[in-house]
Amino acid sequence: MSTREHIVQELTHLSEAEIAQVAEFLAFLKFRSRIKSMPRHDEAQLAALYAEFANEDRELAEEGMADYADGLWKEDAQ
Repeated sequence: MSTREHIVQELTHLSEAEIAQVAEFLAFLKFRSRIKSMPRHDEAQLAALYAEFANEDRELAEEGMADYADGLWKEDAQ
């Protein structure tokens, strides 16, 4: 008897609650296989991208702070 046939035979003897657990486990196996097939990213490349975007974010925040400060000064002047 093949493994597949054995599993099918065992499934016929399970309760509905046990079948639900088997279904959850099958979903987990499918999820795990998708995760394993995802491409791995180069850590150095990710670090470089993080640094690049961190600098860009900092520059945008500093520009925005100047506009915000100007707005506050205008509100205080009113």
